[in-house]
Amino acid sequence: MEVCASSSSRRIYLLILFIFNFSPTITAIRKDVSFQTLHPCKTTVQGRYLLSDENGYVCNAVSVNSRSRCCPPKGEKFSCHECNLLSQCCNSYEYCVSCCLNPALTSKEQVLKMKVAKPATARTYTSVFDYCAGRCRHSSESVVHENAYISDFHHCFSLPSNSSWKNSTLIEARLNGINVVVGRQGESCNSVCKSRGQLCVPNKLAVLNNCDIIQKYMSCKGSCLSSVGSDQPAEVVYDAPMHLNPGSCLYTETVSMLSCDGLHQHTRRLCPCA
Repeated sequence: MEVCASSSSRRIYLLILFIFNFSPTITAIRKDVSFQTLHPCKTTVQGRYLLSDENGYVCNAVSVNSRSRCCPPKGEKFSCHECNLLSQCCNSYEYCVSCCLNPALTSKEQVLKMKVAKPATARTYTSVFDYCAGRCRHSSESVVHENAYISDFHHCFSLPSNSSWKNSTLIEARLNGINVVVGRQGESCNSVCKSRGQLCVPNKLAVLNNCDIIQKYMSCKGSCLSSVGSDQPAEVVYDAPMHLNPGSCLYTETVSMLSCDGLHQHTRRLCPCA
């Protein structure tokens, strides 16, 4: 009996040694199973039924993802539905923002250098979405006489008209509904428009304050020169004193000086009437 017990103990001992010496080493790494941090989408909040997200999608409020706050990635991205791509104006705020977000239409490099407001201390835009969401709201350029829209396409995202990269075709598209009239010598735009039974539209003077536009309506034989005065944009009459550069067209870099009341005895004004 002792021999059997000893033999059995020896077998158990050898089995234990085998297990510890020859079994493969098993290791495990505990992975962190915490939830991934979500960065909610920026969206417009102006519309009653629709909204546009920072990815360029438009959807109704019901279909927004409850966690990401993004629109479902379906349908057309950067949709320009009901937009005039020439004037870069739309009749819907949400589609204006979506269209504006298209990199082919809005330069991120240009936008991020722009100031949100006119004062020199104003901050610049932090993203293209912030620019589009702000720019597409009703601006002074989309109204006439401060109480009516020039057209149904009054949500516009184009850069301001004094941006040097803009071409004359795009600028002129922003004059839809405006009669551009060349006044008589020494006449203000208020007088010019009144004689046609219309009113001068002050916020369109800045759009006309561009050499390409001025040269389309005036001869500008003496070139287009930067000047200072409330009578601009204008053309110097040919019989003006030589030091005034007869025949030259004038624009101003100080847009705040532009006025419908401005006049000069030796210039003919270019006026926006409606």
